Amino acid sequence: MSCLNHLNKDIFLTLSAYQKTTIINPKFYKMNTNLSFKTVLLFLVFVLGATSLQAKKKKEEDKSDTCKSSTFSGLKWRSIGPAFASGRIADFAVNPDNPAHYFVAVGSGNIWQTTNNGATFEPIFDNYGAYSIGALAMDPNNSNVVWAGTGENNHQRALGYGNGVYKTTDGGKCWINMGLKESRHIGEILIDPRNSNIVYVAAEGSTWGPGEERGVYKTTDGGTTWEKVLFVSENTGIANLCLIPLIRM
Repeated sequence: MSCLNHLNKDIFLTLSAYQKTTIINPKFYKMNTNLSFKTVLLFLVFVLGATSLQAKKKKEEDKSDTCKSSTFSGLKWRSIGPAFASGRIADFAVNPDNPAHYFVAVGSGNIWQTTNNGATFEPIFDNYGAYSIGALAMDPNNSNVVWAGTGENNHQRALGYGNGVYKTTDGGKCWINMGLKESRHIGEILIDPRNSNIVYVAAEGSTWGPGEERGVYKTTDGGTTWEKVLFVSENTGIANLCLIPLIRM
């Protein structure tokens, strides 16, 4: 019993000494505190240094980049043509008595008129069932009379076809369809300068198939009736015409 008491006492003293050494040893506590402080300080120095370096790098990049979005924020895209409203210019008809006044036939944009040499243009053929124009001819004896052949005369992958020949007698205010509605594409219109009622039309016909309404047509009554004066075949159209004046010796 006495030996057991001595053993228990020795164990208690040993544990007490161990607790005193590990828990309240001043040297050990001070060493741990210094180590934690240094670790935190080094971490803060690293974070501040990295942040400063990143800010400096971003500042240098911003300084070298002169193309900022704010520089161009006032600029806007705009169309400069030519395909937005027209696309292909097919023909002109110029007033011989006033060169500043003329008509423009557009392959995919109707007919336009200018009276100030092109400073401004006015659309004058928007409501007549055909947007594609292939030929124009102004009467050399009367500038208010203009003939228009619908259906552009440029054969390509994408093209617009028309619905015949039109005529205006009031300078483009009103247009009347004068026939040849199945000709689809008009290549040329010629007016006899000696007689304004005599008009020749080069009809190209359908681009993608055969057709009977193609060849050269002539009217002697201002478009009331038409005579086919040249026909090669249902697959052959006429694209151009030319009047050669006779020279009498």
